[in-house]
This record gives sequence, C-alpha cells and structure tokens, in this order.
Amino acid sequence: MSNGMRVGIEEKVEIKKAVLLGLQHVLAMFGATVTVPLVVGTAIGLQMHEIALLIQVVLLAMGIATLLQTTVGSRYPIVQGSSFAFIPGLISIGAKLGLAAVEGALIVGGLLEALVGGLGIIGKVKKLFSPVVTGVTIMLIGFSLANVAVKYTFNFYADPSGASIPKATLIALITFATTLYIALKGKGSLRAMPVVIGAFVGYIVSLALGMADLSLIKELPLFSIPKPLPWGTPTFEATAVITLLFAFMVSIIESVGDYHAISAIAEAPIENTNINRGIMSEGISCMVAGALGACGTTSYSENIGLVALTKVASRQVVQIGGVILILMSLIPKFSGILASIPAPVLGGLTTALYGMISVTGLRLIKDKVELNDRNTLIIASALILGLGAPQLPPEFLVHFPKIIGSILESGMAVGALTAVILDQILR
Repeated sequence: MSNGMRVGIEEKVEIKKAVLLGLQHVLAMFGATVTVPLVVGTAIGLQMHEIALLIQVVLLAMGIATLLQTTVGSRYPIVQGSSFAFIPGLISIGAKLGLAAVEGALIVGGLLEALVGGLGIIGKVKKLFSPVVTGVTIMLIGFSLANVAVKYTFNFYADPSGASIPKATLIALITFATTLYIALKGKGSLRAMPVVIGAFVGYIVSLALGMADLSLIKELPLFSIPKPLPWGTPTFEATAVITLLFAFMVSIIESVGDYHAISAIAEAPIENTNINRGIMSEGISCMVAGALGACGTTSYSENIGLVALTKVASRQVVQIGGVILILMSLIPKFSGILASIPAPVLGGLTTALYGMISVTGLRLIKDKVELNDRNTLIIASALILGLGAPQLPPEFLVHFPKIIGSILESGMAVGALTAVILDQILR
C-alpha cells in the first residue's frame, strides 16, 4: 500500500489491540464532541445536571451514529461526533424556543439530509458549493463562535457580575498555554491529545482555586440508561428548522470532503453510493440525536488524521470506538465530571479550537481558490455580511419576517447565501 497502511479497512485487529486503538479514536474526538453540549448548555443557561444529561445523550447518539456510518452508511472507518456547525443555531434556538424545538429541528433536518443522501441528490447540488462558498462558510463558523470563547474565558455566563474575572483569566490562560504547548511540542501520542490534556490541567487548576463544583457528581447515579425525548415532546418550528438547515448544508459539505480524504488515506475506492449512503446515514443519525435530545452529528476529520497517523484503517477498530462511546453514556457520574468543567477552562480550549475552524476555511481558500478579482469580491462581501448581520439587535430584527430574521441571526447562513448567489451570478 502506497500510504503505508498497516491494516486495511476490511482487516481485523486482535481484540486487545483493537480496544486500545478504538479508545484512542474516542480520545481524539472526545474534546470536540463534549465541547458542543458544554458550550450550548452553558450558553443557553442550563443547570449543571441538565448539561450532564446533554453530555450523556450526546455520547450515546455519537456512538450509535458511528456504528451506523461503519455498517450501513459509507462503511469507511469514520467516527461521527458533535458538529461545531450546529453550535450557533443550537444556541439561538435553545435560548429562544427551548430544547424541545432543537429536538424537532434536528428530526426534520435529519430527515431532509437522509433524503438528500438516499435519493442521490448530493451529486446534483454539489456544484453550488464551490471551494469559495465552502471556504467562506467554514471561516464564518469559527468567527460566529468568537464571542462565546471570550465570554467563557472571563466566566461571563456563570458570573456576569465579574467577581470571578481574575481567577477565570488565570485558569483560561493556563489551559490555553497547556493546549498550545502539547499541540506544538508534545511527543508521540501525547501530541494527538492537546484538548484532553489542556482540559485536565485546567480542571486541576480550577479545583485548586475553588472554581469547580463537584456536588453534582455525588448526586448522579453510577449507571443509568438515557430515556428518549428528555426535553419533552419535540416542537416543530419553521424558524428553528431553517436556522439549522445551513448547519446541515455545511455538515454535508464537510462530510463529503471527509469521505474523499479517508478513501485516499485508506486506499479504498470511493463511489457515489458510498457518498450517498454516508450522507443518508448521517441524516438518520441526526434524527436519532433529535429523539435522544442530543446535538447534530457529522464525520470527524480529527479521526481521519488519526487513521493516517496510526496507519490502521480497520473498520472494526472504529466500531469498537462506537461501542466504547455507548458504554460511556451509561455512566452519568462520568458525564457529571465533564459537566463540572468550569467555563474558563472551555475558554482556554475553544480560543484555539474555534480559531482552527476559521483557519481550515482559510486554508481551503488558499489551496483551492484562485484569488482573482471575482473570487476576492465574493469572499469579501460574504465575510462582511456574515459578520455584520448577527450584530443587528433583537429589537430591530422583529421588523423583518420571522424566517428572514432567523437567517439574519446566523452569520454562517448569511455568508453562505451571499457566496452561493454571487458565485452563480458572477459566472
């Protein structure tokens, strides 16, 4: 094999080694996957036990999604995790309409995504999402989360009075420095886990400074099976569905890119059927996530990097990773520990993480887009409108029709629409 893959997709690994490799996949996706429910839960003002429940159902949903993707979906060794593309939409829907509306929007959006894959539409609309459009949209996901990262750093959500600013800043700085140091200077397998180690160090410092609240962990049971629809009967609101549709579009574009990447790394053929079934499986997984009260799911590029690093492309290893996620979701105490991670630790982690999302979009533009006058104007217009629209105050947005108002709140949606329309007009 030219990429030097030691274990191909169809090959099996002895079980002890497979469990360790599966666990490594879980660790690689863990920081990002748990960050999504933590960020969303904190930003919409959930209680700590509710955030713990959100983490628990997210782990369960992502385990199921990973198993679906590797058995009936694309059948590539791809781990599914919580998608960052959904965060801005989930926060705005959760804060305004509650988590029951989030459940409903995920179920409807998931159904539409499953149909896009199942009916083979994905090949037909792929033309609309040129590298210019995709690059700008991915950049705007990172930018739209910038204020969340800064608010976490100074513990704004938990303590708007500002009394904890000195401690919070110290914790965020130490977490940020640790994460950067491991990412740049870490040796061997350590280097693949900057988020996990950064969170661990930040958590220890928070404990020392009395910023972490452990009371919840004592109360939570050791074992429990999450029940469906934990946030009540799903409500189906048109604005909520439309707000998330742009996140679904970004997720589909990312996933199609990921399928191509993993097929190249694992030297497996890529057909339209792989792509269509993969997207269909992700849609079904989002419906499952909605029914479980979790967040949206997408394929994880971090784990594709891990396949390239370990040279093990075995599907069985990733499936074991999925089973480990499901087992973790049955231990609420574990989710409680994660829910008790203080906001400044997340601030330190997400400063680099969210920035990296924007830089991914930037890199895509640098590699795939010729920066001539036409493309520069498209990027410039999409960025300014995408960054500017969400700054409109809520009391002004009520003058717009509801659907347009909800689009204007999402920088990603405004930027993506601007780029798509200009890209088509300026042919």
